[in-house]
Amino acid sequence: MKQISPVSLQEWLEDESRPNPVLLDVRETTEYQICKIEGSLLMPMHLIPLRIAELSSEAEIITICHHGMRSGQVAQYLIQNGFDNILNLQGGVDYWALTVDKSMRRY
Repeated sequence: MKQISPVSLQEWLEDESRPNPVLLDVRETTEYQICKIEGSLLMPMHLIPLRIAELSSEAEIITICHHGMRSGQVAQYLIQNGFDNILNLQGGVDYWALTVDKSMRRY
């Protein structure tokens, strides 16, 4: 599974010449309410099999969770189900908060 660093993701999101990826946040609703990356789509991990049809297998998707473990599992699941353009956010929102958005609330 391929990873993307928070800094690389920030650069991508700021690059107006490149379409933004789908930021797929697989944490639980209570976690998402604490902090989130702007523009992310909440789809808790346990709902991915039920909601997979909502995602385009051709889209560039970044999977996101708290530290990168759950999102890594979701990334593998999506790849096994025909998704080709999947990257996992290295270190999750916690590492994003430490390296990109230091004002983001941490838990």
